[in-house]
Amino acid sequence: MRDALESALLREAMERDLPVLAICRGLQLFNAALGGTLEQHIEGHNFRKLRDAHPIAIVPGTRLERILGLDQYVVNSRHHQCAAAVAAGLVVAARAPDGVVEALEAPEKSFVLAVQWHPEARMDGADARLLAAFRDAVAQAALR
Repeated sequence: MRDALESALLREAMERDLPVLAICRGLQLFNAALGGTLEQHIEGHNFRKLRDAHPIAIVPGTRLERILGLDQYVVNSRHHQCAAAVAAGLVVAARAPDGVVEALEAPEKSFVLAVQWHPEARMDGADARLLAAFRDAVAQAALR
């Protein structure tokens, strides 16, 4: 029931071109709701007690790269599932060294971004820029 409700809300937000920042399970829901698939269990990504866990490579030219201003970043990692086949209309914006998708975005929308890590757990540096970019996108959407 939760997945159905959240999927409907996500699709409505995308139809209306409202800003979306999906975090952790949100990335998984985001991909699945739009027709992608999930890997049900992966090893080496569930480090609940670590602030930083592994690096990611950010894809050049993506919204994520423009926001963070980086091509590499170290993220926390608290998941055991991940996106497998990426849904049509989405692009991979970052990957872990083992190939696991760490960020997805919808480039045709004004601000639709999903990250596998928890930026709210580290309110400094690049994560703060990511949250500020989402805040600014919400403020802009309110003016439309």
